[in-house]
Amino acid sequence: MKYVVILYDGMSDYPVEELNNKTPMMCAKKPNLDFLASNGKIGLVNTATEGFKQGSDVANLTVLGYDPNESYSGRSPLEALSIGVEMLDTDVALRCNLVSLSDENEYENKTMLDYSGGDISTEEAKELIKSIGENLGNDNFVFYDGIQYRHCLIWHNGTTDLGSMTPPHDISGRVIKEYLSDSQNASELIDMMKKSYTILKDHPVNQKRIKEGKLPANSIWLWGEGVKPVLEPFEEKFGLKGSIISAVDLLKGIAIGAKMNAPEVKNVTGYIDTNFEGKANKALEELENGVDFVYLHFEAPDECSHRREVNNKIRAIELIDEKVLPILIEGLNKYDDYKILVLPDHPTPIRTATHARDAVPFMIYQKSKEDFCEVNFNEDTAKNSGNFVEHGPDLIKEFLKK
Repeated sequence: MKYVVILYDGMSDYPVEELNNKTPMMCAKKPNLDFLASNGKIGLVNTATEGFKQGSDVANLTVLGYDPNESYSGRSPLEALSIGVEMLDTDVALRCNLVSLSDENEYENKTMLDYSGGDISTEEAKELIKSIGENLGNDNFVFYDGIQYRHCLIWHNGTTDLGSMTPPHDISGRVIKEYLSDSQNASELIDMMKKSYTILKDHPVNQKRIKEGKLPANSIWLWGEGVKPVLEPFEEKFGLKGSIISAVDLLKGIAIGAKMNAPEVKNVTGYIDTNFEGKANKALEELENGVDFVYLHFEAPDECSHRREVNNKIRAIELIDEKVLPILIEGLNKYDDYKILVLPDHPTPIRTATHARDAVPFMIYQKSKEDFCEVNFNEDTAKNSGNFVEHGPDLIKEFLKK
């Protein structure tokens, strides 16, 4: 038996007025996904955990069968794993976004224009983080460059008691003042964020971007604090060799922490222009090389939601249907039996542009148990099925039952 999870990050949504009060899932043309759902089981699963913010870190761990109460130590430490950072037990890791802020004189009065630094490239970002490290780094604070706008700060002998360090994608278009932690423990971090604006606003990389009509990545934004992660190896937990295929450091870090494969795929971006076919082919390659379980993660629907790009979110769902599912289904048919689980990790509603805690739709298909009953797989049909998994980590256990 081969198992494939296809994670459409942030796919589920609330009704959108400009879509005649339908959701992107309802509007997307997805014949392959609807075929699988029509021959499988659909329902809702709760991926939120009480006491934890509903982020992709907690939600993806939940989908993978890890209870956050037992396994979660923060988001950034998982991302640190993915870029090869060796953390000490006394270290604290923080996500270091490159963001675009407006140009008011007082830092507190600036507005979050773009949490991704205007879609800054990895090459450009590397130069900016280098300047940040040279100017703000010291024996206690060490900066590491990652991919595109996502980077890492290691704070030696730091603390996670920092008050509210708000994710920047939660405050798009808002003045940042009320989202800066007022905790004394976070004062050095907030001061670095303020100083970073002075360092980056006139940096040659940003001057070139401005001339090209692009937003400058003119500040760092620190959040997602946590300590060295300890995850039970996936193979020990479930008896299956596993791989995670994703464009984002968070998922690669989870893979490394759980001792799963994290193969690289060329030209993946985490957005609608990613290499969809390459990821699908890599999943089949992993299965052919002896892996039993592949977790195929697509960030694009979530990114489009954070940007309030309604049509692009619909298109992201359609592109997975057009460019991923046909390759997977054809490749998996060589096996006597296989199962596919499709779901989002959490809703990311267009109207709020941030994550929500509502239960999400799931679909489980098994080759040997086809029983057609036509359905459009979406939030409403999943709810109306009457199937509900209250404890999120239990879904993977149901999926892996032979």
